[in-house]
Amino acid sequence: MTQVIAQAPRAESFEPDQNSPKSNWREYFSFSLDHKVIGIQYLVTTFFFYLIGGALASVIRAELATPDSDLVAPELYNGLFTIHGTVMIFLWIVPAVTGGFGNYLIPLMIGARDMAFPKLNAIAFWMIPPAGVLLISSFFYGPSSTGWTAYPPLSILTDQHVGQAVWIASIIILGTSSILGAVNFLVTILAMRMPGMGMFDMPLFCWSMLSTSGLVLIATPVLAGAMILLGFDLLAGTAFFNPTGGGNPVVYQHLFWFYSHPAVYVMILPVFGIISEILPVHSRKPIFGYKAIAYSSIIICVLGLVVWAHHMFTSGTPNWLRIFFMIATLLVAVPTGIKVFSWLATLWGGKLRLESPLLFAMGFISMFVVGGLSGVMLGSVPVDIHLHDTYFIVAHFHYVLFGGSVFGIYAGIYHWFPKMTGKMLNEFWGKVHFFLTFVGFNLCFLPMHLLGLQGMPRRVSQYDPQFASINVICTIGAFLLAISTFPFLFNAIFSWIKGEKATDNPWNGLTLEWTTSSPPIVENWHGDPVLTTGPYDYGMEYAHEADLLAEPSA
Repeated sequence: MTQVIAQAPRAESFEPDQNSPKSNWREYFSFSLDHKVIGIQYLVTTFFFYLIGGALASVIRAELATPDSDLVAPELYNGLFTIHGTVMIFLWIVPAVTGGFGNYLIPLMIGARDMAFPKLNAIAFWMIPPAGVLLISSFFYGPSSTGWTAYPPLSILTDQHVGQAVWIASIIILGTSSILGAVNFLVTILAMRMPGMGMFDMPLFCWSMLSTSGLVLIATPVLAGAMILLGFDLLAGTAFFNPTGGGNPVVYQHLFWFYSHPAVYVMILPVFGIISEILPVHSRKPIFGYKAIAYSSIIICVLGLVVWAHHMFTSGTPNWLRIFFMIATLLVAVPTGIKVFSWLATLWGGKLRLESPLLFAMGFISMFVVGGLSGVMLGSVPVDIHLHDTYFIVAHFHYVLFGGSVFGIYAGIYHWFPKMTGKMLNEFWGKVHFFLTFVGFNLCFLPMHLLGLQGMPRRVSQYDPQFASINVICTIGAFLLAISTFPFLFNAIFSWIKGEKATDNPWNGLTLEWTTSSPPIVENWHGDPVLTTGPYDYGMEYAHEADLLAEPSA
């Protein structure tokens, strides 16, 4: 039975004040304290780094089109995939889903005027650009060639001391930014909800950000500590992880993965919230299992902290410990499955509007399920030992992080772009973007499962010629995926400048952000927002008018 919240957020609209200060493009290049400006700053800045990471990926796939190392030298190839992975995780997905959507939407969804600590919020963002420049610049000082994991002893016995040290410094700065943001989100959600809004009256995106922030606060300081100790080993000659001096490199792996597996949930939990917001609006149905989805986010947060060592099944982990982490890993599939089946139940029998937000949301579900199924396979100790460090792993985490997080980010942009800019994205180019992305992604990464099962190792630029034909297919898919970015860029830039003007509520949504102007005024609302309906009460009597407006045209 579909869960309906009895008294949850919707606010009455207020007439716009013509004398209200308007946003100016210069604000986006300034130290703004407005959470909406900061959210857009995050999204635009991180998308710029995404383009850099994607360009590096294109070079990597061009090199892998042939078995020989004939485009870039093996040493340069190692630096390319190190920077690519680091940029995509720390400068694109993590800050985009948390800092970007979190900053823009959380105050609007809970009826607040701004984040709890506006100055801290701005500081957290302005740590991102210099850290990004620092990370990219490390490539020119002799790039880190250790992969984004930076395992010792490779990372401390390297000849590229400067590049590796700069890489470590950038990760520490980015981690600090993430911690500051998490503090802000937790305080804002727990202490600044509008009067009358209980915890179970919040939109599900708020629940996902609550869980994400808890993960960040617990796990990120461990990564920062590991990076500091690694830096001492590299630059000061200590032996925390250096086996030649009595250190233990496996301890670094424990510290690294204690953060870096929860980091997967940091990247995907906010996207779960985004999908939970998009599906009810575009299917005109209440979300199925509101409380189950909310509680499952908390369960994922807790279980996500006790599964890190499944990345270390081949690192000399004792058998009894392998069993514990295998069971914990498989248990994570339960709350995740609750979300997937709730989303499918929400779509079932709905009045689906197959526009770009819903297309990317449904693409996310299908791609994430594939990544989740391969994740369950890899959670099994015998399977993981057989497939460890093969291209099966590459396929798995790209289905989770690109097929999952990036598809979700695109879905969120198409959904909230009218609210952020006051303009509608062009639907034709949105569909072109979706189909190019969907086809290119699957063409690139689906065959990698077969490469991994056949034994092709990852992190190599030269490989056995028997894998050449499949790698050609993967490279064609990668180039198609790169091309898919251009329709989106054209659509976003042109629509922001000259696009069709959006109404305040173009999707007829019931959550609070749709009750203010598009784009919202500086203080978000004139007067105080008032709760009238639930955030997902589509089809209810008091939401009947919105449902009529949302009927698909014949």
